[in-house]
Amino acid sequence: MKNEEIRKLTSASTIKNPFSSLDVSENTRLEYTSRIKHFIDFIESNGFDKNSYLNYKRHLFYRSDLSVSTKNKYLIVARIYCNELHRQGYIPIDITQNIKLFRQSRKHKKDGLTEDEVQRILNSLQSLDTPNIYRIKALLSLLMLQGLRQIEITRLDVEDIDFPSKTALIKGKGNDDKEIIDLHPVTISAIKDYIKNFKIADGALFISTSNNSRNKRLSTKTIRNILNPILRRLEIDKTVHGFRHYFTTKLLKSYRADLLTVAHYTRHKSLEMLQVYNDDIKHKEDLPHFYETFSSINFERK
Repeated sequence: MKNEEIRKLTSASTIKNPFSSLDVSENTRLEYTSRIKHFIDFIESNGFDKNSYLNYKRHLFYRSDLSVSTKNKYLIVARIYCNELHRQGYIPIDITQNIKLFRQSRKHKKDGLTEDEVQRILNSLQSLDTPNIYRIKALLSLLMLQGLRQIEITRLDVEDIDFPSKTALIKGKGNDDKEIIDLHPVTISAIKDYIKNFKIADGALFISTSNNSRNKRLSTKTIRNILNPILRRLEIDKTVHGFRHYFTTKLLKSYRADLLTVAHYTRHKSLEMLQVYNDDIKHKEDLPHFYETFSSINFERK
């Protein structure tokens, strides 16, 4: 295509929002709209033809600054974008056909929090003198004891918590409806203390206290901004998502790798993902045996 045709193809006047007719959530639509800029920049610099999607994959292959996971996210959005252009009649063929994503390891790139690290965090809370301590404890209880994803925490409303039955209604990943989960007694206590001290009556369970977004629903970014300083202060090189890894690993050890029972609590739709956790546990347990196998080899002077 000529430069003028490319400009028309990628301009807002031609396609105001290529994702507007997709049956996805608004958050997903916003993510697509943000990520597609990367592909649009590529075709504006390199032209657009039947091999553009393949060439884009080759371009991503040489980007050493991007993880395979990130590359696949860009590829997926570019594929959806091209498919929409084809469906809406802007391009005559599907240029993404028979082009695969990058092969991605199923192993976790970063470990979850260890038992020792969790205890260090809990001990540090004893000396933490801040009005936000009740919110921090409530957030940590939902992460450590319930294994909730950060987006699930932000979606919680006060009305979703049923204290008498010790349950909560959670809008999970990729779900339209809410599902019921059992709450640990410690979680119940932490949430009660938080609601009482923050005087939360209804609506969003977790709200912002900053001047710019006061009383608005807490975002996943804000959750990380609240908890990451605690991890950094304790020199724990883990992410907030590491709490869910901790939760899942702890259950697998306790239930002796009973994947079906653990899946009930973690709400993993695929047992394959839980098996990855299980394999990690077995691998770490086997490491001493591996070390001992080669214990006769030593490069230090005797």
